[in-house]
Amino acid sequence: MRKINVLVVDDSALVRQTLSVILASDERIEVMGTASDPFHAADKIKNAVPDVITLDVEMPRMDGLTFLKKIMLQHPIPVVICSSLAGKGSETALKALEYGAVEVIHKPALGTKQMLKDSSTVICDAVVAASHVHKKRRDPDCVLATPKLSADVIMAKPKASAMIETTEKVVAVGASTGGTEALKVFLQALPRDCPGIVIVQHMPEGFTSAFSQRLNTLCDITIKEAAHNDTVLPGQALIAPGNRHLLLKRSGARYYVEIKDGPLVSRHRPSVDVLFRSTARYAGKNAIGVIMTGMGDDGAKGMREMKDGGACTIAQDEASSVVFGMPHEAIKLGCIDKVVPLTKIAHEVMLAFHDTSRGSA
Repeated sequence: MRKINVLVVDDSALVRQTLSVILASDERIEVMGTASDPFHAADKIKNAVPDVITLDVEMPRMDGLTFLKKIMLQHPIPVVICSSLAGKGSETALKALEYGAVEVIHKPALGTKQMLKDSSTVICDAVVAASHVHKKRRDPDCVLATPKLSADVIMAKPKASAMIETTEKVVAVGASTGGTEALKVFLQALPRDCPGIVIVQHMPEGFTSAFSQRLNTLCDITIKEAAHNDTVLPGQALIAPGNRHLLLKRSGARYYVEIKDGPLVSRHRPSVDVLFRSTARYAGKNAIGVIMTGMGDDGAKGMREMKDGGACTIAQDEASSVVFGMPHEAIKLGCIDKVVPLTKIAHEVMLAFHDTSRGSA
């Protein structure tokens, strides 16, 4: 199996050396080079494109977050942020995820020996996971060490007959790379009388609570990290907790969510496919599906099931996506009703909500 080529970018020579030792200790990984700042890194990328970049934040000439934004706009490459500023829930960590980082790792301040001892497994696993995302984007048919499981491992495929239409609507949203910023734009544009919303954003464990709290201060609607058995309410968005699947369920007229462990689906947990499948089963025609920016194809098959169940389906367009992978895969399956810019998604959701509400009245 070909090794994962990694470029290490950090202004500290000692950290570059230590990270190189950590990564080289994993037989799956090869360090193709190091760079002391983003300009040096850009020169190296011109000659050979790495599978993954590890990136510090505080660097001379250009900071890591600015470089991350440029990478995602010009040549999306999976990036793992490794910085002493990137503790869970920190502003830097959330910004890095907004700009498209696959993973954020807090670099210990105790020195490189302690970092080598405590963080080697975490760093190597993050790089390997990031390389899987990259390979899916470049070559969806490649065979990876991690099996690509479908939503079948969490719940059975919904039956052909969808639930009858009612006046209660649910919006199911899936996003990945670049999705934290896209979600902010989308949720800020929604009015307080919007239908209940359930969201899967690919995000590491420990970040979704702070992310939800931050959005809640910026939006007119209520935003919270989903908890098991939470009711889906109008004017509220529930965001899947990191590393847990989120399923929509229904009991009588009440929609609620189930938080569930289980295998990775489409190599993700939470998985958009799992959320969309459960929405197809329990909401049917009462659902509106939205798929946003992100690498890979998580959510495409689930969106197909939602469309087959009678849901209205919307995809973010290429021009406004940080990475057009997930929306593009859903569009290729022929299951998208409308492809619109990010700034128009909330408007289209409300149009669909009012149209379906009038149709069922």
